[in-house]
Amino acid sequence: MSVAQAIRERLAALEPESLALEDESAAHAGHEGARGGGHFRLTIVSPRFTGKARVERHRLVYGALGPLMQREIHALAIEALAPDEI
Repeated sequence: MSVAQAIRERLAALEPESLALEDESAAHAGHEGARGGGHFRLTIVSPRFTGKARVERHRLVYGALGPLMQREIHALAIEALAPDEI
């Protein structure tokens, strides 16, 4: 299973209405962290984010990803939105 597939599977716990994931690792080739995990850009829309501050939303994402954040993911840019914000 690819890292992107693993990310999608884990984020399913947040019941996303939409999820866009871009693997930007190739753009970071040669960067020191490129050997230690991928670089990803995530846009996720979930009702679980309603009424939550940005930092709380990011914590939910990091919590869902769990151990992937230790090795498989080096950098993750997150845009986490509630359905009424799109």
